[in-house]
Amino acid sequence: MSTDHQRAREALGARLRELRAGVSGRELAARLGWTQSKVSKLETGRQTATPADLAAWAEATGQPAAAAELRSRLDGLESHTRSWRRQLRAGHRPVQDTLLVEYERSTTLRAWQGSMVVGLLQTPDYARAVFHRYQDLHQSVRDVDDAVRARVRRQELLYQPGRVFHIVMWEPALYAGVCAPHVLAAQLDRLGGVVGLDTVRLGIVPPGAQVPVPPANSFWLYDERLAIAEDWHAELWLDDLESLALYRRVWDGLASAALYGAAAHRLLARARASLAV
Repeated sequence: MSTDHQRAREALGARLRELRAGVSGRELAARLGWTQSKVSKLETGRQTATPADLAAWAEATGQPAAAAELRSRLDGLESHTRSWRRQLRAGHRPVQDTLLVEYERSTTLRAWQGSMVVGLLQTPDYARAVFHRYQDLHQSVRDVDDAVRARVRRQELLYQPGRVFHIVMWEPALYAGVCAPHVLAAQLDRLGGVVGLDTVRLGIVPPGAQVPVPPANSFWLYDERLAIAEDWHAELWLDDLESLALYRRVWDGLASAALYGAAAHRLLARARASLAV
C-alpha cells in the first residue's frame, strides 16, 4: 500500500475518532452492531471504511450531516488507490468504460506489460480467457462478454489519427499460458500485424536484455498527466509530478532495452513456432 494512501486512511480514521468524542468505542460498536475491533481498525487506519460504514458512523455519533464530508474524504482516498474489490462490484465492463474515457482524453500513451499481452492489443478470445481468470480470482460479477466487447471497442482508437501508442512488452508475456494454445497462436499473429501500424510502436524486451530496473508491475502513462499502475489488490491512479516522473523514467529505461520492427517480428515468430498448433 502506498504511503500517501495510508496517510489518507489514517487521516480519515482521525476524523472518525473526532466524531466519536464523548462516546466510548465499546458503546459505539454496540450501537452499530459491530465488533469493537472494527471500530478500532477504522480509527487507526488499519481498515478502509465503506460508504455504508461512514454513513452509519455519522448517524450513530449523532452527526448525520458529517456523512457527506466523510464520503468526500473516502472518494479522495480511493481516487489514488482503487481496490479491485470495490471496482468490480458491478463487474469488469464498468472498469473498461472508465478506462476508455482516459484513452480518449490522451494523445500520447505509453504502456509497459510484463505478464501477458497488453489489453489494447488482445484478440476477443484472448481477452475472454483473461477476464475469466480475473473473475475467478476476485470472485466478481460474471460479465465476460460485456467486458470483452468494451475492450474490443476501445481498440478502435488504434486506427484513429491523432494518437500514438508506445507499447513495450517483456518477451515472456508472449508465452504466458493464460489461454488455450490455439488462442495464443491467433493472438501472436495479431501482434505481428500491429507492428506495422502508423499509430503503434511495439517493442519487446528479450529476457537476456540489460534493463535499468527489474521488470515489474504493468502500467500506462496517459500523456504527462496520469499514470495507472496495476497490482493484485488494486490500481494506483497517480497524477502528482514526482510519481509521473518516476514512472516515465521506468518506461524510458525499459523501452530502451526493447527490440522493434523486424527484430520484434523475429521474437513473435519464435514464440509462435513454440506452439504445437
